[in-house]
Amino acid sequence: MHPDNQSPVQYKIIHAVYGITVFFLSLSGFAQMPIFKRYYIADIPGLGWLARFYATHYIHYLGAILLLGLLAYLLSDYLLLQRNRISITVTGFIRSILLTGIVLTGSMLVVKNLGDFFLSPSSIVLLDLCHLGFAMAFLTFVTYCRIFRKRWTIIQ
Repeated sequence: MHPDNQSPVQYKIIHAVYGITVFFLSLSGFAQMPIFKRYYIADIPGLGWLARFYATHYIHYLGAILLLGLLAYLLSDYLLLQRNRISITVTGFIRSILLTGIVLTGSMLVVKNLGDFFLSPSSIVLLDLCHLGFAMAFLTFVTYCRIFRKRWTIIQ
């Protein structure tokens, strides 16, 4: 994700926003379960907000909006301007698939929360487990990529 026409500062800002967004999405997503209250992590001074469902719910939604905007920008930039200059690596492709799974299942969970949409309880559980599974697979794979310095893209 460091094409020729992006300045190093622009690349660093995008990279930082992406990292912070994924961190807060992960944190607020796990807070929805509610593991932070159950294991007394929310009792640590300054972390009490992790036990408040609506606080973490809104943070998760705001993070998802920011992530969708960032993904739309990067995908548009790649398809319209960078396709001939950069290539997506195998690890970048796998991360893209996992992110797509997260976005699709998350979008379906948002739609489920709308008043006029109905899903059976077993469908909701399956959707929740798929969303969590994609998120766990993504975080595990991203950790692997960070340890072994695998990039999303390479310049051709």
